[in-house]
Amino acid sequence: MFSSSSECKGADRVIQPTGDVIAAEGDTVTLDCTFETSDPSYYLFWYKQDGNNSPKFMLNRPKFGTGNTEKEYEGRFSSKVNSTSNSVPLKIQKVQLSDFAVYYCALQPTSEPVSLD
Repeated sequence: MFSSSSECKGADRVIQPTGDVIAAEGDTVTLDCTFETSDPSYYLFWYKQDGNNSPKFMLNRPKFGTGNTEKEYEGRFSSKVNSTSNSVPLKIQKVQLSDFAVYYCALQPTSEPVSLD
């Protein structure tokens, strides 16, 4: 498991709950991610890691605007920055077997994993 570090850039960090999120096929789940940053124009990212493969970019969300989503994640995957609560949850609708993986929320160079089992 990776942990975030404030050594890279001031007090910037992401916080994800530890442990696994339990879901069944067809469920809708939300993976939580909160963040702290002093950067007024930040971007947040979500990555998916299957097995021993490298994490794969899914989407990014800026403080303002819509960001980018990889085509394969359009539709069932959604995320929006909440500047009030400093959160960027990832919502997965109609969970499929291929969704069971480790998901990373990242803010600049910081990240922490959360598993979907």
